[in-house]
Amino acid sequence: MSNRPTIADLARTAGVSVATVDRVLNGRHPVREETARRVYEAAKSIGYHAVGLIRQRVFEDLPQYRLGFVLQKPEQSFYKAVAKEIENAALSLSNSRVFAQVDFVANSTPTAITEKLRAAAARNQAVALVAPDYPAVTAAIEELKERGIPVFSLLSDFAAGVREGYVGLNNHKVGRTAAWMIAKAAKRPGKVAAFVGSHRFLGHELREIGFRSYFREHAPDFEVLDTMVNLDTAEITHEATLNLLQRHPDLDRLLRLRRGHGRCHLGNPRGKAGRQAYCRRQRIDAGVPGGPRR
Repeated sequence: MSNRPTIADLARTAGVSVATVDRVLNGRHPVREETARRVYEAAKSIGYHAVGLIRQRVFEDLPQYRLGFVLQKPEQSFYKAVAKEIENAALSLSNSRVFAQVDFVANSTPTAITEKLRAAAARNQAVALVAPDYPAVTAAIEELKERGIPVFSLLSDFAAGVREGYVGLNNHKVGRTAAWMIAKAAKRPGKVAAFVGSHRFLGHELREIGFRSYFREHAPDFEVLDTMVNLDTAEITHEATLNLLQRHPDLDRLLRLRRGHGRCHLGNPRGKAGRQAYCRRQRIDAGVPGGPRR
């Protein structure tokens, strides 16, 4: 027996009659915009099976936009969550109908990225892209710009002066905030190691620059070791961490300056748990109250 919400459930949740819901669904007679929107919001809240049709009826006279999004690594939970939030944001708009088409790049080579970018541009009016700052990507964006298709950098900037705009955090500030947190939380100065996913991602570079600049300016007694690249993979990070602890048994803090997450991962590698696994992790939000001096 199905537990799928019925039209009666929808009417009750929206506070209208079944006949009103029927008019919204089938467009039989005009329904006040406020009432139609209430039915649509109720349909979303209860998971009504025809929510897409109701949305089409409610917003059919609104301007329509097709937007493409090209993300990295489809297997990563972070990018899956980003894709879901993009789709939810598109559905939540009430002043326009936005069709969000999300795709992923499994291989972060210039060729793979530019192919996905051009494919998204062929189907959409604008594209937002997560990518390293490759010259080939910049050239592709210039080509699309000449055709009137704007491209936005997402999470990590690239193609400055060519792309339409950047959507993401101030990564320099994120790095400084992480360094401030370590300097304030540590009982004494010590060695600090940082990982970045790739030096090709400008966001990672800016986080590292901000991280090091804060220590240089405000906590010079700390020793920041050479930054290591982990390609955003747990396996490489694990092996590199064990190797790092062998070379620096007095290491005090580990930091992963990851792109996009809005936070860095900080760990204390001392002790059995830290050495056996990866590192004990705390999450540092970019907007820590009373954060670092800029």
